[in-house]
Amino acid sequence: MAAPSSLAPPAGGGSLTDVPSAPAASTDIVDLDTLVVSGDQPGPGLWRVVSGGHTLWIVGTLEPLPRRLRWMSAEVEGLVARSQEVVLPPAYVLDAGVGRLRGLTMVPAMLRARRNPDGRTLAERVPQDEYARWLPLKARYLGRDRGVERWRPIFAAHALYEAAIEQSGLDDARVVEPVLRRAARRHQVPVTETVVRMDIEDPRGVLREFSQSDLDDGSCFSLTLDRIEQDLENMRARANAWALGDVGYLRRTGFESQYRACVQAITSHTLGQRLGLDALNERALQAWLQAAEAALARNASTVSALPVSLLWGGTGLLARLRERGYEIVEPDDAATAPRPSPDARDAEPEASADGGASGTRQTAPR
Repeated sequence: MAAPSSLAPPAGGGSLTDVPSAPAASTDIVDLDTLVVSGDQPGPGLWRVVSGGHTLWIVGTLEPLPRRLRWMSAEVEGLVARSQEVVLPPAYVLDAGVGRLRGLTMVPAMLRARRNPDGRTLAERVPQDEYARWLPLKARYLGRDRGVERWRPIFAAHALYEAAIEQSGLDDARVVEPVLRRAARRHQVPVTETVVRMDIEDPRGVLREFSQSDLDDGSCFSLTLDRIEQDLENMRARANAWALGDVGYLRRTGFESQYRACVQAITSHTLGQRLGLDALNERALQAWLQAAEAALARNASTVSALPVSLLWGGTGLLARLRERGYEIVEPDDAATAPRPSPDARDAEPEASADGGASGTRQTAPR
């Protein structure tokens, strides 16, 4: 097992906003060296939001994670057993026969608007130099799949990204939320979902409009290629850092995520703006903040989970809570972090990333 130190970040502190940008991409495909950890791992420490004698415990989550990781979740399950409420991560639900989506980028896909308008191919939609970058990556991770060549750039890029992380020993399966749900159900702890619901009227008309118009998804396509060319190795290192509880590494290292550009391709479309998709992320974050503050007011102990990307930075949820007067206690690295002692009688042994993530998968804003 190779620890994240094989990609040692600069010494000292920092945030996701002050990390130097990655070097220019190379057209060569480099084999990955960092091995992903497997087996029983502790995961990160717990963030604490404190108000008087009341505490909100936050488990930081990360995607992707090592595929064969088994999170040692006993302490969190014991903490849930001794708490009065579990607040689930922010999510949104689009109701048009679509169900709960993994992200806004999947809206046209679920509406069967994946193909390019007028039958155009990917080579006709993206610049020649971008298509030249695409071809060797597609050959490596997608093989001879010809159907993807007629997809919109945003969906071709997504398929490539999913295949790349799978072949790198990583998995987007969510590990933490199913554990919280199961522990709450076992110990009869109330669960609060912070879900924003949106009804899409006339889904056939929405499908027709999406099918007949282009999306401004060139940046999404380009950044996804960048991420695969430059950042797969770092993704593996960050996944290791999460598994080993190295919060300092996660805090110091940053990356240019393609997700924001891909979401913007949907929300900036006139139809996306008319439907109000551009406001969904912020509405979901506000729903979580309201639920968290209410839980802090009434409970001695509350447990929640949030993606680490939503925790840090000037507009992160920790900063917003600090501005509202709450004390924030961040975890140290695994070697020195004080952790709550689980009650061995209440805690279940562990959650597997392979078999423990069978619960409802919600859309968490990133």
